[in-house]
Amino acid sequence: MNIDLTETTSSQINHALVKARRATGTPAVGMVLTLVIVTDEGNHYDALRAASEASKEHPSRILVVIKRPGRSPRDRKMARLDAEVRVGGETGTGETVLLRLHGELAAHAHSVVLPLLLPDAPVVVWWPEDAPEHPQEDLLGQLAARRITDAAATEDPATTLALRAQTYSPGDTDLAWTRITPWRSVLAAALDQKHSAIKSAVVEGEAYNPSSELLALWLADRLGVPVERTVSEGPGLTAVRLETRDGTICLDRADGSLAELAMPGQPDRHVALHRRDTAELIAEELRRLDPDEMYASSVKFVLTKLGRSVIEGGSAADATSPSGPGSGRTQDGGEKPAPTTGKGAGAAPAKNTSARKATST
Repeated sequence: MNIDLTETTSSQINHALVKARRATGTPAVGMVLTLVIVTDEGNHYDALRAASEASKEHPSRILVVIKRPGRSPRDRKMARLDAEVRVGGETGTGETVLLRLHGELAAHAHSVVLPLLLPDAPVVVWWPEDAPEHPQEDLLGQLAARRITDAAATEDPATTLALRAQTYSPGDTDLAWTRITPWRSVLAAALDQKHSAIKSAVVEGEAYNPSSELLALWLADRLGVPVERTVSEGPGLTAVRLETRDGTICLDRADGSLAELAMPGQPDRHVALHRRDTAELIAEELRRLDPDEMYASSVKFVLTKLGRSVIEGGSAADATSPSGPGSGRTQDGGEKPAPTTGKGAGAAPAKNTSARKATST
């Protein structure tokens, strides 16, 4: 059921939501969170489609904030709220409200969104593009337990990652980090099988790919070894090679779908490691509402390491010890913090590529 509202208010939108639920025969509210998407007119369709797909796993009230401040002085002085309420149909068990904020109202989106939040339910804010410099200080970001950005959607991912490091607050995350969950999972599992000291690592991926940067930073941070970044034709991340005392552990995904894992003394293995769409990434982020400590540790590594063709490891752990970073355990014998789980696959020896320039991402 769709209800269009012109020159409306938050109170009238809430009334329309109740009316729509009753009309569709679902008066009870069975949603687990509020997802606020801050976007523009040109990008809201793709973002809403991804969020609607993710809401099948996480029933949500989706609030799409579309700011239209206007170009002329007359348009900028006006203040009007138009809304479209969608309940049932493609929204499934959730609800969707498109909010178009015209004129001066575009600068006060939080005052419109606040009355529409589900009571006693967590709030997640997602900026598909054009995220604020400091998400936590944004008035909408202050309402949220989690704040999702995407460095890959910016013109300069390296500068964006550095900015995310400087302005990080607990609850921040980035889809560039979410994209490497399967890679981190497979690499962590491989190191658990092969207890051999890690000497160095190489991360291969497209130029200006923030996920390649974050994976290199994560390896340098967790293993305490130098990590070289090289450029490939893609798509996205293509290979990771870990040099050990016993040989090379190589995870290679040349086609963006099927990867091959090569480990010394073991047969090569194939596992699906496809490039996930935005809906899958958002669904993963909505599974956790607590701060992501691994993301925080890796992104803060950006401040001193980002942009170098070789990242020197910063971990204090002994890389030559059997209980060091190569084994997945700390020196006191306890388990290292496990990376976020995900599906992954293996790799064959990677192609030779040129070393990455310092400004490449």
